Amino acid sequence: MNKKRKLFYLISSIIIISLSSFLFVAQKQLFGFNNSIEIKEIEINKEIPPLVDIEKRIEIKSGSTFGQLMTEAGLGASLANEIYYSCQDEYDLARISAGREIVLSYCPETEALKSLYYQINNDDELIMERNLETDSWKAKKQKIDYDVRIESKEAVINSSMYNAALSNNIDERAIVSLANAFQWTLDFSMDTQKGDEFKFIYEARYLNDEYVRPGKILAAKYINGENEYRIYYFEESQENKGYFNEEGNSVQKMFLRAPVAYKYISSGFTTGSRYIQAFNISTGHRAIDYAAPMGTPIRAVGDGTITYVGWRGNYGNFISIRHNGTYSTNYAHLSRFAVSRGQRVSQGDVIGYVGSTGLSTGPHLHYEMVKNGVKINPLTEVLPPGEAIKEENLDRFYEEISSWQEMLD
Repeated sequence: MNKKRKLFYLISSIIIISLSSFLFVAQKQLFGFNNSIEIKEIEINKEIPPLVDIEKRIEIKSGSTFGQLMTEAGLGASLANEIYYSCQDEYDLARISAGREIVLSYCPETEALKSLYYQINNDDELIMERNLETDSWKAKKQKIDYDVRIESKEAVINSSMYNAALSNNIDERAIVSLANAFQWTLDFSMDTQKGDEFKFIYEARYLNDEYVRPGKILAAKYINGENEYRIYYFEESQENKGYFNEEGNSVQKMFLRAPVAYKYISSGFTTGSRYIQAFNISTGHRAIDYAAPMGTPIRAVGDGTITYVGWRGNYGNFISIRHNGTYSTNYAHLSRFAVSRGQRVSQGDVIGYVGSTGLSTGPHLHYEMVKNGVKINPLTEVLPPGEAIKEENLDRFYEEISSWQEMLD
């Protein structure tokens, strides 16, 4: 009996082993199993993308103060004061301008304020950063990192330079800069003619691939009738930089052609007397009267010192500037002043605004130029030029403007 049982177990074992081998081979053929087992490691990206700072943009409205805006943003008075006083050496936050924004950035984990950003003007920005370890603030004023691209524009004038710009999709701010670059050479209120042509090369400023504003005028030409004028920006040194003609002579004169943007000359320079019906008087007029809207800014025609600011009889509100031992200039009938006596001014600085004070029949600027104590006609005076480029720097000048010349042709 034992022998039969042993034989049964033996036969059963053989059958089971054979069956298992058969099934293994079948699986291998069916599913493509290999004899060896391959273990693959699955790479898991353990890097977690950083959390983005939380930004809060605060629009600066007219009449708003920094403290008020920070309170509305949820900052405590002590934190707002700390930021304000930490910034004083770089920028006074009391001077923030309506229409701009203050951007507050918060730490996404702790929601603690970590930085403040404010664009001061078209060129400068303010960044306030908080050291979270020391809990202190540091201010940094820096130039805006624009992407500067060199571009050119051109147009033909049918009515005015401004309208020509609008018709040709030219940024009006670029046209203002162009007029300023030519201001010693041309008087666009008087010299512009229908059919005049202009072309200029300038720095176009972009941020995040979007056009923001025009920059410096690098070169320009203006065809006025039969005359062609060309100017090129060049920096010979810190003391001598600006616009020059193709020979390297400065086109910037000691005085501007006109102290105000005007509609027309309402009264010219005369040595004899003239009758003013409104006041029933006769008087001389050794000056140029520029008719302009009330409040139009008046510019100093040259560098100098303010020697008089105040009321002066028939002149009304009056300013006088001494430029040097030879020249001084006078500005009368102002509505209000922008300077004080003894103040140094630079060419182009706003000194006051057009008005109609004193012996005046309407808004205009009465402008006088005095040379060696004698009033002269500023429209006919040959004005002293600026400093020419030194001979040793001319090759550098010619090389720099060569590409601009090709673009203007």
